[in-house]
Amino acid sequence: MSAPERIPPRGVTPPEPSELLALGELTVRGRVREASNAVLYCTVEYRGHSAPCVYKPVAGERPLWDFPDGTLAQREVAAYEISEATGWGLVPPTVLRDGPYGQGMCQLWVEVADGEGLDDDEAGAGDGAGDGTELLALIEGDEPGPGWKAVGFAEVGEGRTALLVHADDVRLRRLAVLDAVINNGDRKGGHLLPAAGGRLFAIDHGVTFNAEDKLRTLLWGWAGEPLPDDVLEVLGRLAGQLADGGPLGARLAELITAAEIEALRTRVAGLLRTGAHPEPSGQWPAIPWPPV
Repeated sequence: MSAPERIPPRGVTPPEPSELLALGELTVRGRVREASNAVLYCTVEYRGHSAPCVYKPVAGERPLWDFPDGTLAQREVAAYEISEATGWGLVPPTVLRDGPYGQGMCQLWVEVADGEGLDDDEAGAGDGAGDGTELLALIEGDEPGPGWKAVGFAEVGEGRTALLVHADDVRLRRLAVLDAVINNGDRKGGHLLPAAGGRLFAIDHGVTFNAEDKLRTLLWGWAGEPLPDDVLEVLGRLAGQLADGGPLGARLAELITAAEIEALRTRVAGLLRTGAHPEPSGQWPAIPWPPV
């Protein structure tokens, strides 16, 4: 599926992605049917510039008993705000706006670079481990091997199991920290989008920011390990930005509840206090299902 190409007028400065998403005219081109909620593939056009995007109307959300307040769309935007505050740029530009089916989340479409993502060929999963060409893999044996971090064993059919691993990759490590901060309850393999130029984006952040611990992810490979110094510096700055009276806190107050903001501050403070990646609580499944 590709968006129609447009040639912008000469001399017109391209708008920032968030401006394009917020102010442009949305045209629905199709629907992503694999999604559990309404996800519409669109183009957005503003001042002669256009781009593909995803529009998730609030009207198409399925209610969740453990997320009774606010909307999934608001949580998606809040996740983008936190991602931007860290400076890691892991979440594509995301805004809250009106569209053809009412208010919803609008997010820039990310094209996945060829040859990256999930390798489900057990026999060859170790080829190129750690070289950045794959992020997740199923491998034979009990050890992940150089360049990989073990997550756990998975059934692969006919009574056989394989070791699920993810790359020992700085981009994934930052994402694991971001997920711990936003309390992501659904980090699946299909939410990882390796893009051109070595960028990594992550999508689908509706199930986030719960005041109770809900962290479920495929990125447990660093569980219990010390956080890198640069990550601790980022978390320290984030803690300051989340303080009462700051612009980030004010923006989040428009998107999530006061209790969820306080829990967010507590999670950041906890990461700074322990100086380590969180570990599964053992109170519920630590890995989402299905995992991809």
